[in-house]
Amino acid sequence: MFRDLSFDDYSAEEPPHNLLDVPFVPTDEKSVDVMLNLAGVGPKDLLYDLGSGDGRIVVAAAKEWDARAVGVEMDPLRNEEAQEYAEWMKVDHLVTFVEDDLLTTDFSEATVVTMYLLHTVNLELRPRLLNELQPGARVISHAFDMGAWRADERVQLSGVNIYKWIIPAKVSGTWEWKRADGKLCRVELEQEFQRLTGTAWLDGEEVYLTSAKMRGVDIDLRISDCEDSAPVSYPMRYNNNELRPRVAGAQATTAVRLPSTK
Repeated sequence: MFRDLSFDDYSAEEPPHNLLDVPFVPTDEKSVDVMLNLAGVGPKDLLYDLGSGDGRIVVAAAKEWDARAVGVEMDPLRNEEAQEYAEWMKVDHLVTFVEDDLLTTDFSEATVVTMYLLHTVNLELRPRLLNELQPGARVISHAFDMGAWRADERVQLSGVNIYKWIIPAKVSGTWEWKRADGKLCRVELEQEFQRLTGTAWLDGEEVYLTSAKMRGVDIDLRISDCEDSAPVSYPMRYNNNELRPRVAGAQATTAVRLPSTK
């Protein structure tokens, strides 16, 4: 069963630089299937497997899900083995194997990143994943987490955790939109990873922001006019520096981010 994790308190401290020293441990086929299913891989995806070893995740993404995939591996012999495997499985037209350092390789075009590394290496990669991938991209890690950046989902397989993160849009700041009744809503959001906190106003009067959650590019705000009134839900989606209503007939118009006064 998949389990959504709660929005715990996070801290954004960065770890010290660590030397990359990841032993080659093949990912078993069942774990490969779970990782790719958890990622929701499909034909429109470009998957990067960091530390791709013998290429089994890359080949599986191409063969079973018709995704384009790139394996990043420092060992040239592993890359040769992976290329031969891709040719044998007749997916070499969909895959590429790159001999490169996974800490410095350019993976910014990826919609999915998979890895089976070490906890220290995950922490080393964390700021790059958050800053270089597009909001909504998925990151899947076998066995090791990202420290203070809590996973959006977690699956346990034979006692081992497989983690999924969705790259959150950067939505901190002040946003304004009009409600269906013409009143002006304003929220000031603070963000740490995918955790949101903030303050809300209605026609200039402070009201209650009862809930603020996000999952990738999807934002869900609940605002109550007064302490005893039922909150109004505002399901929105981040797109091109706007928050647009996610459902037809929503209570809100498109929200715009106000220039910072700091």
